[in-house]
Amino acid sequence: MKEQLLLVDAYNVIGSWPELNQLKLDNRMAEARDELLRILSEYQKYRKINMVIIFDAMYVPGLAKKDKHYNLDVVWTGKDETADSYIEALARKKQSRFTQVIVVTSDQAEQWTVFSAGALRLSSRDLLRDVKRAKKEIHRHVHSYKNLGSGRTSPFSNQQLDELAKLRDHLSDQ
Repeated sequence: MKEQLLLVDAYNVIGSWPELNQLKLDNRMAEARDELLRILSEYQKYRKINMVIIFDAMYVPGLAKKDKHYNLDVVWTGKDETADSYIEALARKKQSRFTQVIVVTSDQAEQWTVFSAGALRLSSRDLLRDVKRAKKEIHRHVHSYKNLGSGRTSPFSNQQLDELAKLRDHLSDQ
């Protein structure tokens, strides 16, 4: 099976996800970025998928760098480079018979461009749906795991427990 690599157009996702977009509209972009990275980190760990999160210089001009946040690869493009152009180049570079690149964006022009490179696309809304589904699955797993330990395990058989109960009753009658 091919390795999957998600390339995430971060500001496109922030603008598409209601909670993150609200943070952006409230002039709390740093919080929106951090929350996106936190959510995607949890999602990456659960789905066991490689990701590169790309922020362009639109909101943080002149800061071109690659970094690790929450164990995610995060790229900040340069001043004159858009996230779209970076994603297109990286999709062409990484797409191979061994790696399936999936670009997360709701930008129609970007989607067509990555198709030509052989990459697949996932809309920001579809990613949000899958993130929510993953959270429910995690909650279900945690809940079922917690319930595993709630039952008492006894080294005695039912017959032995019955005999012990009779002995207890007999001793308490005296």
